[in-house]
Amino acid sequence: MTPNATPKSGKIYIGIGGWTFAPWRGVFYPKGLPHAKELAYAAERLTSIEVNGTFYRTQNPATFRKWASEAPADFVFALKGPRFAVNRRILKEAGEPIKRFLDSGVTELGDRLGPLLWQFAPTKKFDAADFGGFLELLPQKFDGRALRHVIEVRHDSFRTPKFVALMRQFDMPVVFTDHAKYPNIADLTGGFIYARLQRGKDTIATAYPPKDIDAWADRLRTWAQGEEPADLPRVGAAAKSKAAPRDVFAYVIHEGKVRAPAGAMALIERLSA
Repeated sequence: MTPNATPKSGKIYIGIGGWTFAPWRGVFYPKGLPHAKELAYAAERLTSIEVNGTFYRTQNPATFRKWASEAPADFVFALKGPRFAVNRRILKEAGEPIKRFLDSGVTELGDRLGPLLWQFAPTKKFDAADFGGFLELLPQKFDGRALRHVIEVRHDSFRTPKFVALMRQFDMPVVFTDHAKYPNIADLTGGFIYARLQRGKDTIATAYPPKDIDAWADRLRTWAQGEEPADLPRVGAAAKSKAAPRDVFAYVIHEGKVRAPAGAMALIERLSA
């Protein structure tokens, strides 16, 4: 499945968090589908997956090569950076776990390597020097391949223009969380967009109601064209850079997550209309 795009916009990748989830069997996955074929099945119907397993444990090059072999050419994996890098009091000391993560074989994904997501705990507060030290550790290239980093923060102290300015200094995007509790920061701070749509409900067939699916499809198109959706909250001043097409990565991820695949596929359908 080809990511949604037009000549005047970036590509729009839509996906879910992970692909191994027992409640999806018989709901998203057909009954009887071998577990070993679930990634290939999901990758045929979505355009990206956010991998949570890399947050908890170190993978190996063979694993990344296997994932790449089971996904179509236009599909990408977003990888969560390891907890050992982000769950620490002094972030500038995270160099070793960051290097170990990159050395684990992430570039074996080749063209299927998407953004690297660095997700911080809800208890981690903003400190400009602390976060600046961490951002300096994230390389723009590794093993001859350009890397795309994105930062997810979940403490209200980040809702400040100083954080937005810091992220723009490093040309790095902030995750738009679409969450009822965490800060929702829609300021444009980097060269691509990353949204985690977390307000879905399993009582709704497509996680989000149809009107919200339509609204999110419009926002994703707006972002891909280099503009800013007018109805999302921003913290700092508008970006001064000229509007330019951006790739957009959006993942339907909510607490129960049973309906997340249906929500992602509904978004893909709207964007294709």
